[in-house]
Formats: sequence, C-alpha cells, structure tokens
Amino acid sequence: MRYNLPTLLTLMRIALIPVLVLLFYLDQAWSAMACAFTFALAAVTDWLDGYLARRMGETTRFGAFLDPVADKLMVATALLLIVDRNPTQYEGVWLAVPAMIIVGREITISALREWMAEIGASAKVAVNMLGKVKTTAQMGALFLLLYQAPLFGLPSIELGVVCLYIASVLTLWSMVIYLRAARPVLNK
Repeated sequence: MRYNLPTLLTLMRIALIPVLVLLFYLDQAWSAMACAFTFALAAVTDWLDGYLARRMGETTRFGAFLDPVADKLMVATALLLIVDRNPTQYEGVWLAVPAMIIVGREITISALREWMAEIGASAKVAVNMLGKVKTTAQMGALFLLLYQAPLFGLPSIELGVVCLYIASVLTLWSMVIYLRAARPVLNK
C-alpha cells in the first residue's frame, strides 16, 4: 500500500469524523461553527484529493477504494448528527426522510458499483456530472445545517433544509440514471 498526498488527504477526512462528532456535542458557543467548518474542510479535501491524484498522476487502487468510503462515512455521520439534533416528531421527519434517501442511495449505488466491477461492467456506472452536482448540494446543505447560526444574514437552517431536499431529489435522479445504465446487465 502506497501513501501519497491524495491518500493522506483522504485519511485525514476519515480522521476528522471523530473531531466532527466531538465538536457537534461540545456545549460551547463556538462549537457549531467549528463543527461546520470541520465538515467544510473535509468537503474540500474530498475535491482536492481527487484533483491532486489526477493532476500528479498519483492515482492508486487503495485511494480509489478509500475515497468514496471516506465520503460516505463523513456524509452519513453528518446526517446522523443533524437528525439526532432534531428528535421531535415534526422536525425529525423533515430531516430523517432526506437523510434516509441519501444514505439508502449511497448503499444501493455502492453495492451496484461493486457488483458491476465484479462482472467487468463498471464503466456503465462511472461517476457522472449529476453525481458531482448532487454532492455539491449535499455538502452545502450539511454545512448549513451544522452551522445553525445566520450566515450573511440568511437563515442557515432553513436554507440547509431546502438544499437537503434539493440534494435528495438529485440523489434519487442520479440513482435512477445509474440503475438505467446498469439495466441491460441487471436484466440478464
């Protein structure tokens, strides 16, 4: 196993998960902001590690495996924390439904990609531009929901919920596209 800068950035993203959880539950006036910016740092490393791996010619099998795992761990953790913060029946449902959609899609598409790779058809379910747009909306939503305080005078929680629903729609849309692409192979 070879460690390079992109892989180290991915490992750092995983290492930030317990920091995110600690900051989330820390009872300090600054902790929500620190938690949100920790998540933002992780989101930036998600983009940066892939960019650097391609730019520097440092792509590895381990990095290709670890990057999506780190992404899914960070997103699932943030979603669980946000839903945990809003346990009441009314608020919880409005956050739990998109959280379930996002996590369910990630599990489904990860399993699909793994299976497609086993049968040599992974190119049919390669990452596409819609997936990148979905990820951007998702990361923005999670940042806003973790931040909690008004941001530039705008209500971050309400904006975060709207962005989370946009991300959920994009999530379902991208899942349909991936499943359609895999359909010929799935129907055999």
